[in-house]
Amino acid sequence: MKILGFILFIFLWSCGESPNNQKTITTELDSTTLHKPIKTTNEEVILLPEAREQVVQWLAYIAAQNEVDQLKNYNLEQTIESSRPIAQVMESLCASIPDSLSSNAVRARANVLLTKAKVLDQLSNRRELDADAISKVAGEIPEEFNNFKIQLNEQFLKTLEDFEDELDEFKAERDTISNDTISIK
Repeated sequence: MKILGFILFIFLWSCGESPNNQKTITTELDSTTLHKPIKTTNEEVILLPEAREQVVQWLAYIAAQNEVDQLKNYNLEQTIESSRPIAQVMESLCASIPDSLSSNAVRARANVLLTKAKVLDQLSNRRELDADAISKVAGEIPEEFNNFKIQLNEQFLKTLEDFEDELDEFKAERDTISNDTISIK
């Protein structure tokens, strides 16, 4: 029985010592890695004038836009340092969506942003940092913010009924002008 216990002890000890058997995802973060810029999208969704008019007074949106703009220029070290403020700003964004912009799609996109920001914060506060995972999630945040802005724009796009109403108004206006022209002759 002592021999079996000894063999089991040696087996467990040898498994713990073998670095080849354990796959480690931790990247040793040296100064070169920490100063690598985060790869993000260069595309920027422009808000429609109607949407821009609504977000001008929305402080959480302005703060989120600012954080995303800064994130595009960050290196890995700056991203890690600002992960908590980014998560807090995105949380504020989700909690303060104005009624004039609130829809299921807008709230869903805001929740995606919040989730990505919280994942970034969690990855950045681990004991053993994974530079690739942090860079990947940080690069996704500007893309998701663009998707959020697309949803904001869609709140102000005209529907088919709106176009039909405009066409009817245009026809009525044209008919009025035509009748006025005929009566002048």
